[in-house]
Amino acid sequence: MVRIGFVGTGGIATHHLEQLKKVEGAQVVALCDVAEARAQEVAGKVGGKVYTDYRKMLDAETLDALYVCIPPFAHSDAEILAARKGIHLFVEKPVALDVSLGLKIQAEIQKAGVISSVGYSLRYTPAAEAMRRFLQGKTIAMVTSNRWGGVPGTPWWRVMAQSGGQLVEQTTHQVDLMLYLAGDIVEVYARYAQRVIGDIENATIPDVQVATFQFASGAVGSITTSCALTKGGGQSDVTVVLRDMSIRYGKEVTVSPAGAASVPVSSDPMPDIDASFIRAIQTGDRSLIRSSYEDGLKSAAVCLAANESAETGKPVRPWVG
Repeated sequence: MVRIGFVGTGGIATHHLEQLKKVEGAQVVALCDVAEARAQEVAGKVGGKVYTDYRKMLDAETLDALYVCIPPFAHSDAEILAARKGIHLFVEKPVALDVSLGLKIQAEIQKAGVISSVGYSLRYTPAAEAMRRFLQGKTIAMVTSNRWGGVPGTPWWRVMAQSGGQLVEQTTHQVDLMLYLAGDIVEVYARYAQRVIGDIENATIPDVQVATFQFASGAVGSITTSCALTKGGGQSDVTVVLRDMSIRYGKEVTVSPAGAASVPVSSDPMPDIDASFIRAIQTGDRSLIRSSYEDGLKSAAVCLAANESAETGKPVRPWVG
């Protein structure tokens, strides 16, 4: 039995808790949240002892795994304390708003030898697997992405100092997929603006963001993201350009022009991110993890480099390991 604790029980944590119900051998035994009533409500559905201080939880409970599902600004030392106790870690994205904190956590994970996983769920899709397999050994010319949507209702999300902005908190999924398909990004140049959401209370985030990327391979890339579409009409895509064709990620992989290549997407069931994490703990097979903490920190570092570039007006080289 894999005994699991949670730090944070709202938002994305509820999704992971539901998925863990389906995983044989997974048992949630402890839940921690600064909002005790929320943790009590969740405990009534999934079981587990409730805490409001993760340090007390980590001292009192015997855990095999810890899920850290908290807002970006709230990351502190939960991951470090857990790693030192030999507890395997699942950390939701983005892993940190400060690369230096992420590096401290990564060092403790490496020292302890625990398994780590970061919540970049796009890596666990048949379409991503098919594209990655097809692209191996091919020369990528360019990778582009767009993610446009609205402003979530969560108050901290619209505060730049707490969320890091849409690129860091949401569109990090698309950045991570770009890295998964095309390799490390070694330079970032970005421009941001707040044009149309100034009437939203406490909104200090930009509502339009554009970044260009230089990949270590020599490929170039770009990403645009916007939270201006508060009444719907958003979109999300990642497209890879090769010679004589482009390949677009979605539920299916789309090749243009039609017939230029075949990128078959398997119809076989694929273990989701939670099942893969638990299975990796049970078997010791780290190959089941498609995004370790180090991978997740690389993706966060690219987004944080974009923030720095937008602020300074200069290209920035992100941490690449």
